[in-house]
Amino acid sequence: MLKTLAKRGTLSLLGSRTVAVLPRRARSLATVAVGDSPSTSPNSIFAPLDTFTRRHVGPRSADIDAMLASVGYDSLEAFVADAVPSNIRIEETINDEAIPPLSESELLARAKELGSQNKLFKSWIGMGYHNAVTPPVILRNITENPAWYTSYTPYQPEISQGRLESLLNYQTMVSSLTGMDIANASLLDEATAAAEGMVLAFGNAKGSKRTFVVDNGVLPQTLAVLHTRAKGLNINVVKGDVKQLLENNEIRDDLVGALFQYPNIDGAIENYSSLVDDIHSLKGLVVCATDLLALTMLKPPGEFGADICVGNSARFGVPLGYGGPHAAFFACSDALKRKMPGRLIGVSKDSDGKIAYRLALQTREQHIRRDKATSNICTAQALLANMAAMYAVYHGPQGLRQIAAKVHALTRVLKAGIEREGYVVKNKDSFFDTLTIEVASAEATHASALANGVNLRRIDEHTLGVTLDESATERDILTLMEIFSQSRAQRGLEASQAAKDLTRPQVLEEIALNMNLNRDTLPTLEIVSEKELQRTSKYLQHDTFNKHQSETELLRYIYHLQNKDLSLVHNMIPLGSCTMKLNSTSSMIPFTQPEWANVHPFVPIDQAQGYSKMIRELEDDLAAITGFSATSLQPNSGAQGEFAGLSVIKAYHESRGDGEKRNICLIPISAHGTNPASAVLAGMKVVPIKTLKDGRLDLEDLNAKAVQHRDNLAAFMVTYPSTFGVFEEGVQDACKIVHDNGGQVYLDGANLNAQVGLTNPATCGGDVCHLNLHKTFSIPHGGGGPGVGPICVAEHLVNFLPGHPLSPHGTSSSLTPISAAPQGSASILTISWAYIKMLGGKGLTDSSMLALLNANYIKSRLEKHFNVRFVNSKDKVAHELLLDLANFEEVGLKVMDFAKRLQDFGVHPPTCSWPITSAMLIEPTESENKETLDRFIDALIHIKGEADDIASGKADRNNNVIKNAPHSQASVAWSDEKWNASRPYSRQEAVYPLPYLYESKFWPAVGRVDDAYGDRNLTCSCPSVEEMAE
Repeated sequence: MLKTLAKRGTLSLLGSRTVAVLPRRARSLATVAVGDSPSTSPNSIFAPLDTFTRRHVGPRSADIDAMLASVGYDSLEAFVADAVPSNIRIEETINDEAIPPLSESELLARAKELGSQNKLFKSWIGMGYHNAVTPPVILRNITENPAWYTSYTPYQPEISQGRLESLLNYQTMVSSLTGMDIANASLLDEATAAAEGMVLAFGNAKGSKRTFVVDNGVLPQTLAVLHTRAKGLNINVVKGDVKQLLENNEIRDDLVGALFQYPNIDGAIENYSSLVDDIHSLKGLVVCATDLLALTMLKPPGEFGADICVGNSARFGVPLGYGGPHAAFFACSDALKRKMPGRLIGVSKDSDGKIAYRLALQTREQHIRRDKATSNICTAQALLANMAAMYAVYHGPQGLRQIAAKVHALTRVLKAGIEREGYVVKNKDSFFDTLTIEVASAEATHASALANGVNLRRIDEHTLGVTLDESATERDILTLMEIFSQSRAQRGLEASQAAKDLTRPQVLEEIALNMNLNRDTLPTLEIVSEKELQRTSKYLQHDTFNKHQSETELLRYIYHLQNKDLSLVHNMIPLGSCTMKLNSTSSMIPFTQPEWANVHPFVPIDQAQGYSKMIRELEDDLAAITGFSATSLQPNSGAQGEFAGLSVIKAYHESRGDGEKRNICLIPISAHGTNPASAVLAGMKVVPIKTLKDGRLDLEDLNAKAVQHRDNLAAFMVTYPSTFGVFEEGVQDACKIVHDNGGQVYLDGANLNAQVGLTNPATCGGDVCHLNLHKTFSIPHGGGGPGVGPICVAEHLVNFLPGHPLSPHGTSSSLTPISAAPQGSASILTISWAYIKMLGGKGLTDSSMLALLNANYIKSRLEKHFNVRFVNSKDKVAHELLLDLANFEEVGLKVMDFAKRLQDFGVHPPTCSWPITSAMLIEPTESENKETLDRFIDALIHIKGEADDIASGKADRNNNVIKNAPHSQASVAWSDEKWNASRPYSRQEAVYPLPYLYESKFWPAVGRVDDAYGDRNLTCSCPSVEEMAE
């Protein structure tokens, strides 16, 4: 081991500033990557050239100098001093000594080294997680393709038609396989999807009943998450044999719904039809957790009366990833569609009458309904849903049925072999892919399995489980048979000759042939003998699922859709409060590598040492960045982080004996809609706090309400910098008011990109914060997910961080889990870990500085033309700015008109109509250079000129280039006669308003989409060929 590594210095990239970088702290030889050197000289020939900061930040030195001059400063430090209040500034603790930077090659070597410490055993554990086989065409062209993973949630449908169509395929796939009327575009994981189903059932009872029953066969992680979600809403979760539970009159009288697993955790397949009828007679809702692959052979839940269907679609081509990210599905009956949580893709039409896709029924969502929303869900799992959808498109209905039948056939062969060995299969009469097996000593069998590189499901001393999947091979079945044979031998029992023969491939083949199991019989193979449970209905009949089975066709389909979507590969995406920064290729590499992708979430901890070390490093770095004591990475979205943080606060109050009475949460009216929605889920009552005309928090109103509710005050939620894009100077005063009245402060970390290295949530006065790793720390948005929303907490809250019943971590005071997997969406944590490690402390701080500078440069140029609504006392914004367009309403223009016109410039519109309805919230991030910013600014200024033409009467108020935007290729291909008759401006004005567009032009795929039509005529599955042709 090297005792120390000598100092290595670098020069800052930031303009003319020359800043000496602090030395790297000593590292063990084990952490020194390939190519690293103990050399101390910054001019050493051995120093790596592939440093990351210069690749991540967009502005070059000349850019920085020019932008500083534009905002009136000659140094970045002087500028930051006016942008960030001095009373919350921290010392330079986030530096390269605290977080030593790695070059890109060093990082990849380090990731490989840690990954090698994850043992790639073959896991047949099941429990909702399967070894998926990802078709290479999907892995390379969607999962690893920045055109798919760098796009944002499709709130602007005209430039999002590709992924909207793919997500519509996902919804069609789910509704078709489950037999339900409608499905959403994915949720976070199976457990939280089940919790959403429980909450919907509870809401459907309108508060008159509170008992939700859960069958014994439900996954344990799902049950645990149900308890977490039920607590805040005071729902009574009762587990047991549902048939027996419903014999209890007290339960019957108070029933809101029930949850079944189909097939259940032990593999058994039960007929729930009569039970469903009984529950419906009590006005309860039936939630069925199921397996999409099994439903190609089993009667779908919709056909036996289920109201809600949930599950995990990951076995459709999405790797294990130590628990995620995976796309959960949620489908329901038509009667519940307006209460369904999550995003929903619908079919509408554009301004030319052409079919177009869009997000439907948004009035259900938290950004509209706030504390009265059906759910706090914001982020979905779009990238993973698109993978699953493409998997179904690629295999088609026959291919999926063949895969399912093979999995079932191999399970039959394994069962026969085990029974020959003398073991008893408890669910021998009904199973799809899972066997529950009685053994004399489970420990001995597990020991034999581990010795053979295999994990089995641990149940009890005399029972274990085996779940097969698409990855199972003949060699895997032989290994499993060898394990059971060895276990028998360890007990001193002589194996029969037949059992010994089972280890020979030809004998195994003979068993299959004796059972008439071969490729020819797979299409007619049935899971169960009971006709009532066999699937007879057709599925996936739409043309999309039946014509892309060759790689050539699927590849072309993927790129056909991709070409309709604007992503970061085309231009900046300046969405306020979304931080659409670079998702570097180097940081994206590890998470799809086998050593990270193929680890089951419930393997013994010694098999995931690489994950454990990476997670600990990330937890420690995030704690240092936020100024807090500890981190939990379990929440798999920002909204989940909010719920987790508030639940930690509730647990803290309960530990002090005043948890019941402390239930008031103070939230500014400017807060993101997830804040009040999360507070309600955590069992709190929301009290709104006013903001002043200049955007600052009304401290007098806060003080008055804190004092008024001092005996009941639980928490105060505040976003910092504020959602208005300003560092408020009074944030510490606000936090003190809350603390003085017995409350805890939850600091929403959505805007942390403005803070890193300059201030932190702890210094601002917070007790807990959540972070968006898919914002500040570079996990891509994926077209609407995945995301990760970890929470960091002060010392007095550490013991209350979420635990998990299937993980050794946690304390007796830990919350029950927030997510299905102990580490949430673990595989994509490698992205944020890599991002932090490559930038190092100084690079992280420099990135925040440049994010501030880029936003203020945009302000300096636009404020001459538009109303920049809020600034601080030094006339500065933070990392984003709010452009108020209210004055244009007098000429008939609204925010969305400006947004649609920006699309004609190849620009993704900023966040629209939030946090105030008449404004755009603009966030450029540090990754964009000055040229890109100038093009965006020039586009807005040009549109302002077009608006002035309307105001002056030069352009028609109703028929003009803004109102008719965006202009698709199809529209400009109209005949001269049609164009001249309907458009009082030229084609050039419409689609080439600025010169740079002749060189590079992104075309909206459709004209302006009619939102109202889509909601009035709700269709959420693939339109037919005939409809497309109309």
